[in-house]
Amino acid sequence: MTQASQLSPELSRGLLQLARALIVAARNWSLYPPEHPTVGVSVKRLCDAIHASSLGAVFSIGITPDTLMIESTAADSSQTAVAEAAALLHDRDLLRVTFLGDVPPEAIHAFLTILALDPADRRARGGPARIWEMDGHPSLALEQIDYQKVLAREAGDIPEPAKRDDVWKSIVTSIAGGQKAFFDERQQARLLEIAGSVPDIADLAIAVAAPKCTLGGSPMITLQAATVLAAFRHLTSIVGVMAPDRMPEVMNNLAAAAIQLDAHLMMQMMQAEENPAAGIAIVQGLAGAFDDAKVAQLLATALALDGKASDRLATIFNTIAPDEDRKQRVLKMTRSMLTETDFGKTGQFQVLWTSMETLLVSYNDKPFVSDGYKTALDGLGGRADRMATVGELPPEAGEWLTSLGQENVRSLSVRMLIDLLALEKDAKRAAELAQDMAVLVEDLLMSGAYDDALTVTTALARRGNSSLIGRDECRQALDRLGESLALLETAALIGDVDEDGWSAIKAVIETIGLPAIESLKPVVTVEADTLTTSRAEETIVGFGAPAVTRLASLVADPRWFVQRRGARLLGRIAAPQAVPLLQPLVRQSDPRVAREAISALTAIPDPSAARAIHTVLRAATGTLRTAVIEALVGSRDPRVVPVLVRIIEESDPLGKDHDVVLQTVGALATMGTDAAVQPLMALAGRRRFLGGRKLRALKETSVDALLKIGTPTAETTLREAGQTGDRALKKIIAARLRN
Repeated sequence: MTQASQLSPELSRGLLQLARALIVAARNWSLYPPEHPTVGVSVKRLCDAIHASSLGAVFSIGITPDTLMIESTAADSSQTAVAEAAALLHDRDLLRVTFLGDVPPEAIHAFLTILALDPADRRARGGPARIWEMDGHPSLALEQIDYQKVLAREAGDIPEPAKRDDVWKSIVTSIAGGQKAFFDERQQARLLEIAGSVPDIADLAIAVAAPKCTLGGSPMITLQAATVLAAFRHLTSIVGVMAPDRMPEVMNNLAAAAIQLDAHLMMQMMQAEENPAAGIAIVQGLAGAFDDAKVAQLLATALALDGKASDRLATIFNTIAPDEDRKQRVLKMTRSMLTETDFGKTGQFQVLWTSMETLLVSYNDKPFVSDGYKTALDGLGGRADRMATVGELPPEAGEWLTSLGQENVRSLSVRMLIDLLALEKDAKRAAELAQDMAVLVEDLLMSGAYDDALTVTTALARRGNSSLIGRDECRQALDRLGESLALLETAALIGDVDEDGWSAIKAVIETIGLPAIESLKPVVTVEADTLTTSRAEETIVGFGAPAVTRLASLVADPRWFVQRRGARLLGRIAAPQAVPLLQPLVRQSDPRVAREAISALTAIPDPSAARAIHTVLRAATGTLRTAVIEALVGSRDPRVVPVLVRIIEESDPLGKDHDVVLQTVGALATMGTDAAVQPLMALAGRRRFLGGRKLRALKETSVDALLKIGTPTAETTLREAGQTGDRALKKIIAARLRN
């Protein structure tokens, strides 16, 4: 069971980002020459990830076979990138990597070169740390496995301590407890010694399996088999770290010890399914280490237990003994063993044996192999001989080599995973596949494979919008992708990619949906406008009204340029839902924010936006009201006119809104459009008994505005009003026209 990491969230994210960057850089280094642009991008990302994690200080990472550690605290090994990075470094015999401040690209080049060395060459030169001492860079330090201790253990120079002491008991307790064991140095040394002794391996297997019984004392075979396999995995893991060259010997020892166990237990072990996360395939290794006698004993046990041969047993038998001659030898030995058992002495044994032999021997793969492929396989040996002697290459060689390229292999992986999800009928497995696909998208984004990332996200979205099993999990996977570090880093690069790359990234973001806005927001929280902000704004606006609530954090940000950006985005979306978010910005003391908020409100074709501006104008006085009016007319946008007209229509020009109306009339005059003529004429024609100075000011201001507009329509309307209007209006128009 994976243990939760105790690292802080910030440190966990930094280490995960570093692990991803390392995997991508190592992969690209092995596929491309150092001067290739893909290598340059991946090396830069790794340098940036190291800086983000260390902040220029000393930063050390411990390495185990399945996870990374910082100051003895393990990272979350359920994160695929962490587990893969740990395996990558561990396979290169590294125990610790220490970054001494910022690491330049040339140091990363040297480090990746060591990681790409052939294992035999690397060890012949003393290991990665020794090579680094000669060819490395001072900004990075490496610690490796102590080869001298490993060789000393192999030579038997280290004395063997007592067999059944406290160390032995602690090992048995840890394995039998079923928990993930972290063995100390003494326990690791004892496990290495046990791996070299068949009797000790058998004793350990019996000891860890013994507690797995019912209350009545009956053995729980399945649980016992799983526990013994766990013990074998611990042994092979220790050997893989401390003495990898001894692995063939250890597998033979495990096979010899397994044959000494209870027959039921051994059969159950051989029928167990391998755990892909466990690393070494123990069952497969045991099968390869069995000689004829061991295979016959295994087969006899299975047949005696079941009384018949099953398809699964036939598959196991053909895997262990694929050669026809060996099959016949093993079957003869098996029959000899069975005749000595009660099962072999029954009257029906001969009939049963005939059917068993037919199934076990006649198993073939014809239903799964086409005739053309079978013919190609049959001629493979002859073609290999010709290629070796005369250098003849088949016509398909070029196509074969192309199919092995990184892009083709990656695309094949993408297609296979998508097909697996499409075919999956089990809900639990479909959920796991959805998670795997989300992790794949992150890796593809980190490596710059945007087209493949789009293919996977499209498959997730299609499943998420269907009624098939795994629908909710696919939707959740897309939601997590929207806020992932991979998409966040990709969004930061959208100004650096070409149009094709941007089109693919934009399509990925649009496919993920609204959650992807969270990865775009950090890109737009800057003061200056760039290609990056332009592309990010365009994408956010493209989501329309549903994106409004996602922008609330920008409006609430204390920085003026972030508030201004939020107001601009809300204005471009122009949805009524944005009005409540824009209202507080109109009252901001910073005129840059208020001006942008006013412009955004005028772009929203909804009465609520006009009422919001009207409310501000009513409440504002002096400088603030002037600033609001200037913001309304500053851009000379024709869309402002309906807003100003609506303010006038909803105001009391001869009451409390008198000053607001006068300033709004002045704003309409500035716009200089015929759309304002009729509303202004309606104001100028207002009548009221004892209207007094307010009525006269309203008429004079309206007439002055019409004169300032100065269009033929405005002039015609004024002259008609000078003839048909009330006496006060006629006098005002006549006086203005004379002047």
